Amino acid sequence: MKTLVYIETKNNKPFNGCLELIHEAMDLGEGTAVLIGNDCEDSAKEVSRYGIPVLVLDTEAVCQDTVLAALVSAAADTQSELILMSATQTGKDLAPRLAARLDTGCITDVVGIRKDGESLIFTRPAYGGAVLEDMQFAEGKKAVATVRGGSFTKAEAAQAGDITVKSIEIPADAVKAKLIDTAVEITELVNLEGAEVIVAGGRGCGDAQTFGLVEELAKLLGGVVGASRPAIEEGWVSRAHQIGQSGKIVSPKLYIACGISGAMQHVSGMIGSDYIVAINKDEDAPIFDTADISIVGRCEEILPLMIEEIRARKA
Repeated sequence: MKTLVYIETKNNKPFNGCLELIHEAMDLGEGTAVLIGNDCEDSAKEVSRYGIPVLVLDTEAVCQDTVLAALVSAAADTQSELILMSATQTGKDLAPRLAARLDTGCITDVVGIRKDGESLIFTRPAYGGAVLEDMQFAEGKKAVATVRGGSFTKAEAAQAGDITVKSIEIPADAVKAKLIDTAVEITELVNLEGAEVIVAGGRGCGDAQTFGLVEELAKLLGGVVGASRPAIEEGWVSRAHQIGQSGKIVSPKLYIACGISGAMQHVSGMIGSDYIVAINKDEDAPIFDTADISIVGRCEEILPLMIEEIRARKA
């Protein structure tokens, strides 16, 4: 299957969530990564390291309208049957518009893709993350999908793929709106998907003071703070930190779960972590079924000991 992966960039660096799509595209068959803009040289070289051919569409005045027109052109040039993009705000805005241009539909927030004969099955959360549903496109239709960050393993470096640069001109009447200013929101500053260490807290922390120990441990380890839904509903941290089916999908090298029971909605968002440490006072907590190390105890007692020991080792 020919797959086109749209690589978003910022400050001439590709988004981690987009790089995760490369491995999946190559597994599905023939993949091509596309970058759009006139300052993509460094990003193109970074992407090509993972063995995928890279198409750079060189165009001026990049905005959503020009990117949309460029993606339509790239899909036609590569004869792609599947177009993947990360479920960023930009990806979520572009996907339905691209699908309409290609006379098809789009599936959003995908967390899994698998082959079923000649068809592809896309898995995504539904009903606020309470269940997972499988969807597929009608026969003969192109597939457009956005994928949650952390859903797939990032590809490993391989023999560099070819880089092709193509200059394109976007008709002036294709641009319906121009971006004149950008406001940075807190959600953009919480990079859970790209974190190598995440310390997450749940209802079992008990109060905001104990959750503060979660934040302290994360800072000490150079990691990012995560949370389950109950901790967010208690107001201990913003929703930008939520992990799970209704939050973000993560796959850090180290995941420390503090006072998290291990409900399916949360575990499905962090099960891809390389190493999981769980702290819970309930020795029968479901989180221990997925943990590499299980610590039975109260967070307010265990976390200060961990913080003290790590500080001593770093001294």
